Amino acid sequence: MDMPLEGKKIVLGITGSIAAYKAAVLARLLIKQKAEVQVVITPSGKEFITPVTLSALTSKPVISDFFAQRDGTWHSHVDLGVWADAMLVAPATASTIGKMAHGIADNMLVTTYLSMKAPVFVAPAMDLDMYAHPATQHNLAVLRSYGNHIIEPGEGELASHLVGKGRMEEPEQIVEMLKDFFRRKDSLACKKIMITAGPTYERIDPVRFIGNYSSGKMGFALAEECASRGASVTLIAGPVQQEAHHPGIRRINVESAEEMHKEAMAHFPQMDAAILCAAVADFTPSSVSPVKIKREGDELHLCLRPTQDIAASLGAIKTGKQVLAGFALETNNEEHNAYDKLNRKNLDFIVLNSLNDKGAGFQHDTNKITIIDREKQTPFPLKPKKSVAKDIIDRLAACLS
Repeated sequence: MDMPLEGKKIVLGITGSIAAYKAAVLARLLIKQKAEVQVVITPSGKEFITPVTLSALTSKPVISDFFAQRDGTWHSHVDLGVWADAMLVAPATASTIGKMAHGIADNMLVTTYLSMKAPVFVAPAMDLDMYAHPATQHNLAVLRSYGNHIIEPGEGELASHLVGKGRMEEPEQIVEMLKDFFRRKDSLACKKIMITAGPTYERIDPVRFIGNYSSGKMGFALAEECASRGASVTLIAGPVQQEAHHPGIRRINVESAEEMHKEAMAHFPQMDAAILCAAVADFTPSSVSPVKIKREGDELHLCLRPTQDIAASLGAIKTGKQVLAGFALETNNEEHNAYDKLNRKNLDFIVLNSLNDKGAGFQHDTNKITIIDREKQTPFPLKPKKSVAKDIIDRLAACLS
């Protein structure tokens, strides 16, 4: 029997909405899936559903206040953040969404959210005009940019008796979304994934180099997403300011294309898959001056030679059990160039993005991609790079399965 929630620890956050009555059904469904549920409720949430009901369903005391008694004991939001496999805020009012987006930690629920190390799911519930208001939509966009999962509300008759979008998604559907998430999250368990990220710097002299504008954001987002799904990640990173946070990521810092090629060739044979996201220089100076080159005359001539092709080298040694994915950043003839690279370098799929798309490419926090394999191409809209990483790793997981 498929039970992806079995043994999962879930913090269920409940806020002051009439939809709080659905939280009782939601808690019961999660318990039936053999999940362990800890309810954290706001003071206004208790006006709509009692802690007694929720405690009876979950077999755990409901947490609402920082201090439960007057003997010095208190509820640790930090411990909850470490304990949980997921946090689900359902229903989430406009007020709570705003507090979460802006870090206003004036109750136990928001404080727990700010301490949460696990994925967070938010199921809005409010009247249609509140949901449509630019302030609410902005706050939801902020939460998405943080990597939170927004469970879109449905349309129908609301508590105001108006009809529109704002109804909290039904508990059965929310549970199915959580089950699907954990199926995907656990799909890379015990897999070994290598990812390259960032630019390479090709030295001209001790103070100058040939490089590009890559920030490494996309590659680091891919590494975090893989690690969050249980993979052991080897991240080979060029010179960037990004930080890897997940303990499942082993970072190897390199500078040049030659160094990245050497590390990639050394580690790839032990990997189940690799994603080549780095913007590797195609050319490097034939000779590097040991001293700073002084300005003499009107021109400086550099002699460049091709760097070693990492994608082609890995494609040549790839086994039938390994998956190899690459990136193609193009400025013209995008699809033709991407298909050509896919075939020449023996990739399983390639991620195409174009500098002609506003908000895509180097330095941005967003990206717009098309995933291409030998059978089809799948375009995606402009999204935060953390969300783009989820789409790419979904495809990788499908290939590995």
